Amino acid sequence: MVTSNRRKGTKPKVVGEGIAPEDLAELRRACRHLEHPSLAARLSSVVGTPIEVGLNLLPRNWFNRLHRAADVAIIKAQNTALSSMRREHEYSAHRRFYKVLVTGSGAVSGLLGLPGLIVELPVTTTLMLRSIAEIARDQGEDIHTDETRSACLEVFALGGRTEVDDAADTGYYGVRTVLSSYLTLATAQVAHPSMLGEGAPVLVQFIQAVSARFGQQLSLRAAARTLPVIGAAAGATVNLIFMQHFQDMAHSHFTVRRLERKYGPEVIQATYEKIAMVL
Repeated sequence: MVTSNRRKGTKPKVVGEGIAPEDLAELRRACRHLEHPSLAARLSSVVGTPIEVGLNLLPRNWFNRLHRAADVAIIKAQNTALSSMRREHEYSAHRRFYKVLVTGSGAVSGLLGLPGLIVELPVTTTLMLRSIAEIARDQGEDIHTDETRSACLEVFALGGRTEVDDAADTGYYGVRTVLSSYLTLATAQVAHPSMLGEGAPVLVQFIQAVSARFGQQLSLRAAARTLPVIGAAAGATVNLIFMQHFQDMAHSHFTVRRLERKYGPEVIQATYEKIAMVL
């Protein structure tokens, strides 16, 4: 007698069963962006040279400088970018407006080469975080809650893969899981002040974890500036690509979060992971 693991008369579940077709299509697009970020490819197409060439030309000490600058930029951005935002949904996210602003700052800093990047970084990061927050609000988030503010910062960590990633945390949900562990510990520190003496506050560690991944993307941006074609015009274009990249990541990230609220986190994560397996 032939046996089967499937009960007679039942059908195997299809990907996205129970999810509206339009929502499933959005989840597929979000998964494509989040699992296959294309910043390096975009930058290479602009400068006409593989970005790895620029990485090889980038002085070794600049990697450390960029990571330190990323720490400072994110801290400053979170203190200024969100403070003046209103909870009400007034307009759709001004994605084009922020692109114009960072393009202008890139044109100016492009004249100064790599030092210009360090000077300009806090401004660009603040503009990026403001744009990310507006995208979050478009997707139904309350940008004045700690959860949403942290989710906005997470976007900087979702910009791409790093060389030190292992298989467990290279995917979208892997990164979210790692970062959420810091926030869970931070809540425990608030509830139990005695834990504050056990090393750096966890919220600081959370920001450092975000900036470590963000710093990898800054290295790509800096590498583009080391190539001969980079000047004011190319610096502006690189900034525009950088903003577009993180806006796309933000839109995808908050699309997933919106669908999680609608269908439940477990349903969306399971569906997302099935989609990611075949991309």
